[in-house]
Amino acid sequence: MLTRLFCTLQILERAAMANRGPSYGLSREVQEKIEQKYDPDLEQRLVDWIVGQCGGNLERPQTGKENFQKWLVDGTILCRLINSLYPRGKEPIKKIPETQMAFKQMEKISQFLEAAEAYGVTTTDIFQTVDLWEGKDMAAVQRTLMSLGSVAVTKDDGHYRGDLDWFRRKARGYRREFSQEQLRQGQSLIGLQMGSNRGASQAGMTGYGMHRQIM
Repeated sequence: MLTRLFCTLQILERAAMANRGPSYGLSREVQEKIEQKYDPDLEQRLVDWIVGQCGGNLERPQTGKENFQKWLVDGTILCRLINSLYPRGKEPIKKIPETQMAFKQMEKISQFLEAAEAYGVTTTDIFQTVDLWEGKDMAAVQRTLMSLGSVAVTKDDGHYRGDLDWFRRKARGYRREFSQEQLRQGQSLIGLQMGSNRGASQAGMTGYGMHRQIM
């Protein structure tokens, strides 16, 4: 709890510093490179999927990175999105409160990220809360949502709603299943490969610690 509170205070402090004015020098160059990774075309595909996946009365945002960030920043839509990928009654996020409190909104973002990772999104594809909250790296947010869509399409469990061509299916490992009889045969085979002690004896061997007899 203390660690989470400390992280939240850091986020709030960064947000306050971000509102002081534009960044200059190296930090400005880094931010420009991050912004270049943002894909406006991908934004529209993600909006189409999220609206269709969540259903209900979800309104579409106006186009543009800033509008996309504002649309997702309170965490409500993200929580609805991950819940929609589960059967009714088994949603990972039980309560999605409507709140204007910054701490609660960031908490909802964190809940989404935890649920997305548990759903199958790899850790390297998970964005940081500050990436969305401060709008510092919306390309990372796009990457997480794309990975989530890919996992949903790959699962093919009937909960994905959208065009199957929007996301790439992830490669699945082939898992072989063996019967008990096959396992027993394998154990016998390994035993023979290790050799046999049949017919061996201790004749002519000198006991440990005894002097060897020289004939």
